[in-house]
Amino acid sequence: MQTIELNKEWFRGAVSIESNETGLRPWRLPQDQLRLFASKLVEKAGETAGVRIAFLSNSTSVELQVAITDKDVQFDIVIEDELVGTKTLIAGEEICLFTSLPSGMKRIDIYFPPHAVVIVKALKVDIGSWVTPLPNHQPRWVAYGSSITQCSTAESPALTWPAIVARNKGWDFMCMGFGGQCHLEPMVARVIRDLPADVISMCLGINVMGSNSLNIRTFRSAIIGMVSIIREKHRSTPLFLFSPIYCPYRETIENGVGMTLVTMRKEIQEAVNVLTSYGDSNLTYVDGLDILGEAFIDKLPDQLHPNAEGNKIIANHVQGILNI
Repeated sequence: MQTIELNKEWFRGAVSIESNETGLRPWRLPQDQLRLFASKLVEKAGETAGVRIAFLSNSTSVELQVAITDKDVQFDIVIEDELVGTKTLIAGEEICLFTSLPSGMKRIDIYFPPHAVVIVKALKVDIGSWVTPLPNHQPRWVAYGSSITQCSTAESPALTWPAIVARNKGWDFMCMGFGGQCHLEPMVARVIRDLPADVISMCLGINVMGSNSLNIRTFRSAIIGMVSIIREKHRSTPLFLFSPIYCPYRETIENGVGMTLVTMRKEIQEAVNVLTSYGDSNLTYVDGLDILGEAFIDKLPDQLHPNAEGNKIIANHVQGILNI
């Protein structure tokens, strides 16, 4: 097989690419500014949720050589938006090989695991085959949120709900889901502001609820501030604010600062009402209970995170909501 010289043009779903002595490491934050962000957020941003290598090729075999953390991980290969194969690398393995791919020129996406650090050491294709990075011509979607957006409980990397929605709509997506770290930080708003985007979604509240990080005085203000920062460069981009999906033990029981999910949904709705009253006609409130409500409690095995089937249900609902 022949080794392809890679650069950032081959990656999708990464904010930045770090080149180190091992290879190329995708980041979901600017890797040259990491000290500006909370350490736990940086840890999650180093995991490759939604990251993939995307290219056009007529090769019938593709080999990805990686260095990963000490856990078992999955990689998916998607041909022309159809999932055709999943490979599991046991901790310590480095070679992910996909063979018997369809002949002829085709789009190939290799999806990385949503919950692991991946450093790409090499990409190889059949000797003599033609290969080039995928051109950037799809509408771009930025999806911000918590572990529910990062989707480590999905069946495989290409079956997270953002990945399913993006393929069904023909979008290029950026997963900004950070497990436990969705706290409406201004610096994250600046990153989203500076990304190319044709649609933006933000799933807000569940990490704030769990960590007591904002209260009734600051929560709505933080939402308004984050949206306002994003609007500095995305003045008319469709922006959807999702409130939390159903979580039985947090619906009406107050956290340490007196917040409940019922209160949070009202505050997010009110933030949208205020911003739209000032002329933001491209801002939409989405009730999280319309994404995954009480009727689907059996899809929440830990009463918080959707399982594999829950991811597919969320994808089906969100696909209809993002009606642009």
